[in-house]
Amino acid sequence: MTCSARRTRRTLRAAGAGAAALLALTACSSSDSNDTKSASSPSSSAKLSGTVTVFAAASLQESFTTLGKEFEREHPGTKVTFNFGGSDTLAASITGGAPADVFAAASPKTMAIVTAEKDAVGTPATFVRNQLEIATLPGNPDKVASLKDLTRSGLKVVLCDRTVPCGAAAQKALDASKLKLTPVSYEQDVKSALTKVELKEADAAVVYKTDVRAAGDKVEGVEFPESADAINDYPIALLKNAPNAAAAQAFIQLVKSAEGQKVLSGAGFLKP
Repeated sequence: MTCSARRTRRTLRAAGAGAAALLALTACSSSDSNDTKSASSPSSSAKLSGTVTVFAAASLQESFTTLGKEFEREHPGTKVTFNFGGSDTLAASITGGAPADVFAAASPKTMAIVTAEKDAVGTPATFVRNQLEIATLPGNPDKVASLKDLTRSGLKVVLCDRTVPCGAAAQKALDASKLKLTPVSYEQDVKSALTKVELKEADAAVVYKTDVRAAGDKVEGVEFPESADAINDYPIALLKNAPNAAAAQAFIQLVKSAEGQKVLSGAGFLKP
């Protein structure tokens, strides 16, 4: 065999080895890319189905109902059911074993009831904030212009119970202003307090801005500066024993997404 032939065979062997190495590297790179893609979006190709049960603060009723319908449109075969109420009552139900997938509370304090029992997965995320406002009868016939006006004799005022977030926030604002107010009733959630005014069973109630907006012309809202010191953060969490964890996580992602935040901002919620 000539030197030229030997050189040619060595060149071909080297080229073959290089091609094999390149193919192996390409295969590994493709595999890594697919693995990364799969890890970053585990449910991207999985079809969601079944019912998602969401326990949520009463003040979220309108916006979450809208988001629930949007979720069902985006994921045919799913259904979102809600249990709206006072956050403390909902938290007690969850720790008592009520089946639910998601909990959205109106304050970190009520969410802590659930996390203390290790009934939530991971750390709850604050997704919106809410501020108080005074709801009066349409046209504000009693000329309520401040928080202090609610202490006037003869004025029938309703507050949320102090155990629920809207009541705790109202009491915080009253304490900061050194005001004492004896309401005609304490209600177990913010919607119940607002309803008293809508039915003309009360002259005014301290509720959230979002609830005043949702009521439309049934009430009139009066802002008061003390509310800035009693703003509530709203946390949301996936629950440990969620019957439909995959769909529940997807619903939480929708709430936190730009689309979800647009719906919540439109309802009057503040950004976290």
